[in-house]
Amino acid sequence: MPLVFGPALRLDKWLWYARCTQSRSEAQNLCESRRLRMDGRVIDRASARVRPGAVLSYTRGGEVHIVRVEALAERRGPYSEARQLYTDLSPESGGLTPATVAV
Repeated sequence: MPLVFGPALRLDKWLWYARCTQSRSEAQNLCESRRLRMDGRVIDRASARVRPGAVLSYTRGGEVHIVRVEALAERRGPYSEARQLYTDLSPESGGLTPATVAV
């Protein structure tokens, strides 16, 4: 397995900074619930490292969320800053449609 270098951040922190969860403890619970996948792998620990380019998928409130990590943050900022950390690929957002998926 090749080693991956470059900037990385704990997954629970990134979820909280990107405002995908309301609290860091909620982000930790999501990571440890095994309902979150990063690049297709099931995540079972909050300390997993996330890097730009990773695709995260998880369910929350009965909805499937798929996001691509675009950047890392140093703090939890306002929504306008947090929104720049990811691209929403969820089917509901119109970012991912059957026409854009290679079958």
